[in-house]
Parts: sequence; C-alpha cells; structure tokens
Amino acid sequence: MAFWCQRDSYAREFTTTVVSCCPAELQTEGSNGKKEVLSGFQVVLEDTVLFPEGGGQPDDRGTINDISVLRVTRRGEQADHFTQTPLDPGSQVLVRVDWERRFDHMQQHSGQHLITAVADHLFKLKTTSWELGRFRSAIELDTPSMTAEQVAAIEQSVNEKIRDRLPVNVRELSLDDPEVEQVSGRGLPDDHAGPIRVVNIEGVDSNMCCGTHVSNLSDLQVIKILGTEKGKKNRTNLIFLSGNRVLKWMERSHGTEKALTALLKCGAEDHVEAVKKLQNSTKILQKNNLNLLRDLAVHIAHSLRNSPDWGGVVILHRKEGDSEFMNIIANEIGSENPSLECLLWETLLFLTVGDEKGGGLFLLAGPPASVETLGPRVAEVLEGKGAGKKGRFQGKATKMSRRMEAQALLQDYISTQSAKE
Repeated sequence: MAFWCQRDSYAREFTTTVVSCCPAELQTEGSNGKKEVLSGFQVVLEDTVLFPEGGGQPDDRGTINDISVLRVTRRGEQADHFTQTPLDPGSQVLVRVDWERRFDHMQQHSGQHLITAVADHLFKLKTTSWELGRFRSAIELDTPSMTAEQVAAIEQSVNEKIRDRLPVNVRELSLDDPEVEQVSGRGLPDDHAGPIRVVNIEGVDSNMCCGTHVSNLSDLQVIKILGTEKGKKNRTNLIFLSGNRVLKWMERSHGTEKALTALLKCGAEDHVEAVKKLQNSTKILQKNNLNLLRDLAVHIAHSLRNSPDWGGVVILHRKEGDSEFMNIIANEIGSENPSLECLLWETLLFLTVGDEKGGGLFLLAGPPASVETLGPRVAEVLEGKGAGKKGRFQGKATKMSRRMEAQALLQDYISTQSAKE
C-alpha cells in the first residue's frame, strides 16, 4: 500500500487507529559507539504519516500520542513503529512527524532525482545507487571519473531548473499498467505490495520511487555539489547538499573563515598563502628541534655511561622526546666499543618520555634474557603495550604516573639476580 506520508509528503500530523502492538527489541548504537538492545513494542497502524525507510531514504522520527517513535520499517503492506510504551489496539491515536528531519530528507531525495536526471541527460552518466547521509549525500555514477567541467555543468543545470520552479508530482500505477514499462527505475523490492509510485519532475524525469518528495523544485532552494570521490567497482561518487544543508554548510564555512582571519591576521583571500608559510616555518623548526634533540641524546648517553653511579638499573625520564630520542641514547651506550657494550649488557637501562600525569613512551634495554622477561611486565605496570627483540623492548604507556612502580620492579629483579650470584 501507499501510506499517507507518501500521498501527502507535507502532512505533519495524522489521526489513525492502532491495529496491533507486540513486544519487540531494537538494536541501536549507543553514545559510546557500542551496540545496545532496547526492549519495546512494534506498533502497526491503519495508516501512517511516518515514512518507513526505503528507496535510499532513512525512516522518519516522530510521536504517537506524544510517545516517541524510534524506528519505522516497512513489512509488506504495513509499517512497523517501534516505541518503548505499549499502545492499545483499536484505540485512536494522533501521529506527528519530526518535520525538520522529514523536510530535509525530502530536499535531499528530490535533489538526488534531479541530479541523476541531469547527469544522464548531459553526459549519459547512469546512477547505480545513492546514499542519504546525515551531513551530506552521495550519488554513485557508473563512470571511473568525472571532470571539473562536467561537475560544474551539472550543478549549473540543476539550479537553473530549481529557479524555473518545475512542478513535481506523484502518480500511482497498478502493476499491470502498460505505462509501468516506460518508467525508469532500479526495480521493485521482492516484498513490494500495492500500487507503483512514479515521481515525475515536469519535463525532466519520471522515475519509480517510494520516498517522500517536494511538490515543486523551488522547495529545494539550491543544490551545491561538493565534488567527487572514488567509488567502488570503478565508479564515481558525486557528493552534494540540497536546500537547508547548503545554508548550514555556508554558516559553518563562514564561521571557520572568521576564525582563521582572526588567527592568521589576514583576509580570507590570503589564508592559503599564510598557512603555507606557517607550514614551511614549522618544518624548519621541527628539523632544528630534531637535530638539537639528537645532540642532547648523545650528550645524555655519554653522561650516563661515564657516571660513577652506572650499573644496576639506570633510569632517565624526560617530558619531551620520542622513540628516536630514546633509541639514540641506547645506541650510543651500546655502541661498537666492546667495553661500552659490556657496560650495557651488565645493566638495565630504563628510559621514559611523556607527561608524568598522562601517557608516554618507554624503552628497556639490557641483557636479552632479562629484557625478554621484564619488558612485558613493565608494559603491564604502565598499562601499555610494546614489543622487542635482541635486548631491547619499547612501547606506549597510558599511565606514566606508575613509572616508579616499574622502576621498583626492575630494582627487585636486579637485587634477586645479584643475590643468586
């Protein structure tokens, strides 16, 4: 059947009767990104103003007697409304749609039909699928690539048709109507029931579709094509915004432009050049900083290995540094000089870098057998992970605040080994 929301996409509320209400579960994604299962009810109504997902268009949200509807799905000739409160079969109810969400979907869906028709008319580019995303939508076109000129021509043409205020109407045809054969589309779902809906943009397109649409292209306001992306199977995705999404995109972009103008101390036309200069300066500073850090690592290594306190567990922590910094120290101490190498193998070198109250990096060097035993235990104490070989174990730590516990572990090990000897 065709639901009321499909017969009148602009209807915001509707009075109908509850047919059935059965216990059900709904799998959703929680705020932490993990799957959650909600207990509730599947409510079937005689008719509905809430669109069930289909045709690439997500389902509506809304209420039944002020009870939130969390999902609407189509099952044959009926729509299932998931609620967490039961409703009495036979009772009369008022169904309201979340109009902002509905109208947004209408704008994106009708925009897709228009872009699809124009791309086919201008360049014989066929649409193979489309996705109505939360922030942007994508049309998959059966072509490996598109030129900037093609994209610009499509955008210009669709906006001209919006300014022409072309009517959009929906007709219902029976399955045996000979006109069905003349209507384009990607086929009907296996469980399709009832009449076939045909969405017609006057003089532009006629297509089978179950979704909700605007009644005139002027309601699309404007379409902005953001560009293309490489799609699957040698196809191209055309990314677009329609209607209010364009205004929101412009508002965000303008906000970003104002913020950059304040930070870069120049007009928007100079932002790119200013950022390039900053990037070049940053690269030079990073290179100089790396050279200084390397020199410092060599100096620290020499100081450690020549210290009268050398032996047992040698510890060093710095807030600034990276894996390379620690490895330079270890390499310098265990260099090709046999006497220095001997110094390293008789000693456990424990290096850490990072914020004492946060995370960081660690490196343990020394006798291979000892490091193989102690490395994973140090990582566990620091609540991190790592790997190693040939007398060296290094990794990431999430709790650098437990560094003293790791040091105590190493000290205990050395003491035990000394007692055995």
